[in-house]
Amino acid sequence: MLTERHLEIFVALAEEEHFGAAAQRVGITQPPLSQGLRRLEALLGVRLFERERGVFLTEEGALLLPHARRALAALAELRETGAREHADGRRLRLGLAPEVPAPLAADVAAAPVRAGDRARISTVTAPTASLLSDVASGRLDLAVVRHPSVLHGLAAGQVILLPTWILTPAGSATPAGSAGPDRPADSGGAAESGGTAEYGGTAGAGGVAGADDAMEAGGAVVRRLPVAVRPRGEAPAAHDLFVDTLASRGRRVETVVVADERAGLALVAAGQAVLVTADETLTASRVERRRATDPPLPLRLRVVWNPRRSGAAFEDPAATARLLEDALAEGAAR
Repeated sequence: MLTERHLEIFVALAEEEHFGAAAQRVGITQPPLSQGLRRLEALLGVRLFERERGVFLTEEGALLLPHARRALAALAELRETGAREHADGRRLRLGLAPEVPAPLAADVAAAPVRAGDRARISTVTAPTASLLSDVASGRLDLAVVRHPSVLHGLAAGQVILLPTWILTPAGSATPAGSAGPDRPADSGGAAESGGTAEYGGTAGAGGVAGADDAMEAGGAVVRRLPVAVRPRGEAPAAHDLFVDTLASRGRRVETVVVADERAGLALVAAGQAVLVTADETLTASRVERRRATDPPLPLRLRVVWNPRRSGAAFEDPAATARLLEDALAEGAAR
């Protein structure tokens, strides 16, 4: 079996080019070092050193050397990480859905520490379905997920609604009564037509408007574009609620699947899609932003945890969940 000691012997001998110096470096005598080298060569089935005139790496040994160094460095880092974990004590493992805007995600993750919790915070970003699985299995302590979701016995806090913005390509016909980009406006017609989102003179600002048999409204050509969405499998129930809300006026909805909001923004900038986002900082040149008010399309979030896994390492998940909820609520109110 290949061991860390084998790699230490190999690297020391490769760098020292002398059996005595290499043995001293790894803290053993020369006979065990020679024996360890022979075992390593037998395990790998290659000769690693030329020994006739000094000690020099063979071609196979030269190929192995960088890999051996990386392996030893990784093992050293693993030990250091374990030592830090032991020294730092309890750790709070938090999952965040990717739809949570980065500044808000940071505030949520920091909330327990700001409230006096001495736990070390570690965070992961993953789709809602993955986060639910990780909380159920104990790989995460808590997670902020999209609502609605099938919880399968997990506990959950209140639903927090984050406001969202509709991002559209610049040059779309400005809706009548528009309050302009980044400002709430009067509500107007909102629907889906022909399977696509339509923007034109018949919608209030922040609205998704359309008409199956009309491609012009108020003299302005209506642009028919799909809505950029993440894969349904990441959060099936939340995805369906979002699409059903868009289609609430009895129209079909066409979507285009993107890996993340950056990919969706690229499609908007290219004039090929519209995007609904809770990230108030997400924008690009030739992209217009309006509050999603007609119909309202809030990002629904809640904190989940596994009530059967609380214990000495994580005593009161419900109390910690309330801290996360407060941070989410403060972000929603800004």
